[in-house]
Amino acid sequence: MPSSALWAVDLFGRVHMLSTAGQSWELCRDTQLEFKRVSAATQCCWGLACDNQVYVYVRASDVPIRWQEEAYENQRWNPVGGFCEKLLPSDRWPWSDVSGLQPRPLDGVALPSPHWEWESDWHVDENFGGEPTEKGGWTYAIDFPATYTRDKKWNSCVRRRRWLRYRRYKSRDTWAQIPQKDDPKQLPDPFNDLSVGGWEITDEPVGHLSLWAVSLQGKVRPVPPCTLHRRSRAPLWHLLHSSLWQCCGREGGAARAFFWGRVGSSWSVVEPPTSENGIMHVSVGVAVVWAVTKDRKVWFRRGVNSHNPCGTSWMEMVGEMMMVNVGLNDQVWGIGYEDRAVYFRQGVTPSELSGKTWKAIVASRECDRSHSGSNSSLLSAGCFFGDEVKGSGESCALSDTDASSEAERLGPDQPVPAEPLDSPRSPECSSASGPGTSKTSERATEGASPAGQTSGPEPQPGQASTPAELPWTNIDLKEPKKAPGHSTAGFPESASLCPLGLLPLGLEEPCSASDHLLWAWVSGGGCAVEAHTVLKWFTVQSGLSPSVQTLSLSITPAQTAAWRKQIFQQLTERTKRELENFQHYEQAVEQSVWVKTGTLQWWCDWKPHKWMDVRVALEQFTGHDGARDGILFIYYVVHEEKKYLHVFLNEVTALVPVLNEAKHSFALYTPERTRQRWPVRLAATTEQDMNDWLALLNLSCCESRKVHGRPSAQAIWSTTCKGDIFVSEPSPDLEASEHLLPCDQMFWRQMGGHLRVVEASGQGVVWGIGYDGTAWVYTGGYGGGCFQGLASSTSNVHAQSDVKSICIYENQRWNPVTGYTSRGLPTDRYMWSDASGLQECTKAGTKPPSLQWAWVSDWSVDFSVPGGTDQEGWQYASDFPSSYHGYKTMRDFVRRRRWARKCKLVTSGPWLEVAPIALGDVSIIPKIPGVRGSEQHSLALWAVSDKGDVLCRLGVSELNPAGSSWLHVGTDQPFASVSVGGCHQVWAVARDGSAFYRGSVSPSQPAGDCWYHIPSPPKQRLKQVSVGQTSVYAVDENGKSFPVPSGHRGLGFPEHLDGMMPSLASRSLTQGLRNLWYRQGVVPSYPQGSGWEHVSNNVQRVSVGPLDQVWVIANKVQGSHSLSRGTVCHRTGVRPLEPKGQGWDYGIGGGWDHICIRANATRAPRSVSQETAGEQGLPNGPSLVAGAPQEAMGPVCC
Repeated sequence: MPSSALWAVDLFGRVHMLSTAGQSWELCRDTQLEFKRVSAATQCCWGLACDNQVYVYVRASDVPIRWQEEAYENQRWNPVGGFCEKLLPSDRWPWSDVSGLQPRPLDGVALPSPHWEWESDWHVDENFGGEPTEKGGWTYAIDFPATYTRDKKWNSCVRRRRWLRYRRYKSRDTWAQIPQKDDPKQLPDPFNDLSVGGWEITDEPVGHLSLWAVSLQGKVRPVPPCTLHRRSRAPLWHLLHSSLWQCCGREGGAARAFFWGRVGSSWSVVEPPTSENGIMHVSVGVAVVWAVTKDRKVWFRRGVNSHNPCGTSWMEMVGEMMMVNVGLNDQVWGIGYEDRAVYFRQGVTPSELSGKTWKAIVASRECDRSHSGSNSSLLSAGCFFGDEVKGSGESCALSDTDASSEAERLGPDQPVPAEPLDSPRSPECSSASGPGTSKTSERATEGASPAGQTSGPEPQPGQASTPAELPWTNIDLKEPKKAPGHSTAGFPESASLCPLGLLPLGLEEPCSASDHLLWAWVSGGGCAVEAHTVLKWFTVQSGLSPSVQTLSLSITPAQTAAWRKQIFQQLTERTKRELENFQHYEQAVEQSVWVKTGTLQWWCDWKPHKWMDVRVALEQFTGHDGARDGILFIYYVVHEEKKYLHVFLNEVTALVPVLNEAKHSFALYTPERTRQRWPVRLAATTEQDMNDWLALLNLSCCESRKVHGRPSAQAIWSTTCKGDIFVSEPSPDLEASEHLLPCDQMFWRQMGGHLRVVEASGQGVVWGIGYDGTAWVYTGGYGGGCFQGLASSTSNVHAQSDVKSICIYENQRWNPVTGYTSRGLPTDRYMWSDASGLQECTKAGTKPPSLQWAWVSDWSVDFSVPGGTDQEGWQYASDFPSSYHGYKTMRDFVRRRRWARKCKLVTSGPWLEVAPIALGDVSIIPKIPGVRGSEQHSLALWAVSDKGDVLCRLGVSELNPAGSSWLHVGTDQPFASVSVGGCHQVWAVARDGSAFYRGSVSPSQPAGDCWYHIPSPPKQRLKQVSVGQTSVYAVDENGKSFPVPSGHRGLGFPEHLDGMMPSLASRSLTQGLRNLWYRQGVVPSYPQGSGWEHVSNNVQRVSVGPLDQVWVIANKVQGSHSLSRGTVCHRTGVRPLEPKGQGWDYGIGGGWDHICIRANATRAPRSVSQETAGEQGLPNGPSLVAGAPQEAMGPVCC
């Protein structure tokens, strides 16, 4: 998180800044001005000076503050001279603003204040709507005003062009006055208070600020709405009779707080906490209101929210403050009433807005560092300066423990010594350890004993050679008021704590090393402090002045008083007495409950089918056994009726970010909603909010399931169409023949990073490929990306980037008159569309896949299209849709060409880049259980480059997962897919759709010797292959339908659509159809197999594991919702005698693109019936079909 600053004003009117990354106050040096109060924003601060004028201070940064001035030159066409500046009387001005109502000549545009300077001269804007115009920048229209176009037409009677000039704000790191609009008819009314805010208003643009001020006559004046990039423009003040929160009006001498909504016209009276003492100061945050009454008590307003901005009641907070201020994230600062120190409210979180305790900020000044060396010399030279120097190095502040211990030393009958008359402090100055302590020093009575008459062995405090320090105090532990104590004679007290005190001899300079600052105002509007932020404000640097060291909250011997020990002993005995006799009883309530609330949007799946604003609450609780669980509540309103739905976190199976161009949304799955294809969809307003909720929900779900740390070596990996990486820990019942665990109950947790393909092995080696072909290797960590803090490992997480191309198609039809044109038939596809032609995709309307991506190139013609192109990138066909080719024939009446544009994503994850070859596919040999040689030190890893070359990686092992070098394997054509199975079986698919088998591959000969051509299925082109222990599966790319054998159902088609392939309704479905094939006859003596057998349709990708288990990604699944794009499916009934399986089990669905089961070698425990059947020699499954080839039952090494 970048550093921000806390702003404060001391009693001398000087403004200071304290950075969240620093430890000392930085003085805003301006000798001409003294300020009464300030109000800060993120990069700037407004101040009210002693002359009652408003100033703004903009901090210097690398990004300049620029403002664009524009003016429009308007012309009308004249039949004699063409376009000229002579307009009609009813026309706009020749030089005007964009509306044409205000004249705006170029020489009449002046700088708004001396704090601006021109950055350039006037120039013509030659861009219109993001596209270049003709020379001169003119845009044409029929008349004023109308729709302007870049092209000049026959009816273009008027034209205009825009002139631009930029000005830059130059008054950085200095105070710039904001002038007021003087009305000669009214008396001057200077300002008395000001406040800035509005950056948390959700329906306003980013950077919006609202600046309000109150004059001496009680009038409220807001500044017109401005944004951060305009914040230093000199605004004009306008009078308004209302404000957000203002304090205070008076009725009968009692002060009240008034509230006015941002959109409203009247005030709402908020009564003070007590009728005796009205409110004198109020500060407002996003969901909190703090106030200070006339008796210096601090109050917190309960129940403040968007529905009830006035709140419900006041709650008193322990402590006495001069003022309080609410900043970013509802954090609270205050000025102590007794010691005038700056205090920070600790423990303020969204779930506990009131915080826990006040803590003093003990940061030093910059000048204290230069004086740190002189303090020790001053203290050692006490013989020259006497008690004045000693007193300046010690604090006059006593805590309640000091007062009590002092009373114990004196005894109940001993008189309290009087304070000497030559004490440098004033009668009004009182000492206190914090804003919540009572006064402990007052004037002694006339009959008090003089100094030095106290008896007892206790040493005098004035004889101490080390500075006195304040003990730890918890300001929220409210204690009863004690009787005022009196300081002993000769007790040294610091004059710096009192504004009226006398400065000690030799320490008169303003920046003395022995006095600490006294504060008058503080503003945290520009200070971003979060729960995990570590601040250095509460620890004293070594070598600081003694007066600063007195503010350090260290433990003193006074806390070891006898009465404290006695109370502690009594509490210990009470605890034993009340708890030891009841330990055998069960706890009646949970140990702890934690709640997080927020505002999200929820997609209503029923009518009205739209996004709805909801309130969500995540409740986590810990049982007496230490187990953690939670519930997510979603509160919504339908037809003015409040309803809610809830989800148990131990039932959540996946939290998936959803690919959406307009919203930051994610989907929440449970087993029931997975079966229904009906997930809970939620959306956040910003990417950071979505990442925070995703990280929190993922962490909570992992805690409820006790899943932590890096995945196991047997884990199942997968990726979504968005590039997110998910991993699931397999259960032994996942591949069981009896009591099969449905795969919709698998829990998927997200890993950091962004990949297109992930491939794993049982030895813990995991590789991945990005959308740009970059190879990545898993480092062993977890988290990264949006998962930070507790949800991510602190090491093995590295930066990662990915680049992908977005493609659209330009379609044209041949016309006998004009040739190929963009005007098609009414039944044709869009002239700018996606690959299917069903969705319109234009250059201007096509956006990156999500808000996390950013364009890194312009649109260009893509010549690398399957089927080839001509010199201009066109592909020709007889009609839409059809088979396209790269040359024109007499029967080609349509053509298309593909345009591509690259976008980039930057994230982080547990991945390291493997350079320098870009890959298209990768495969790692699986760990076959029970097979000798499957656990060798060097693992076989094969890959296909993006150019189609086949590569073998050498030196890959569990200790060196990245390997050492690439070995090129020769081919006579480019390949597309490769897979290495048990016993080094290597299969591959070429780009022309044919299959190949690599012979003689072994650990001693890792590249083999030759390729064997394997014929593809009839009239099919294969795209991907996967090899397991003995099974070989492949997926084609033709999309042709095949009859499903009796007793087998394909994936994803309802019964009424199975026989509708020629119909128009199935036209769009067949485009995504791919068939799954099984290779028959693969035996050790003939590893190439005998033929292909069709298994199922509608398969996008297949993965075969070391146990010959089959998992696929299906395009469409029966009953799937519109959110689903890919669904994880598991082939059931796979046995050695029935390797094709019997049916499908549907799992998670909603945009899955890839799955890898090749690391899962977890076998299910054998049941009693299976063991009995094995002992009797009975087959464990259906009987063999006559004529079927006999295959080995166990693992076979080819």
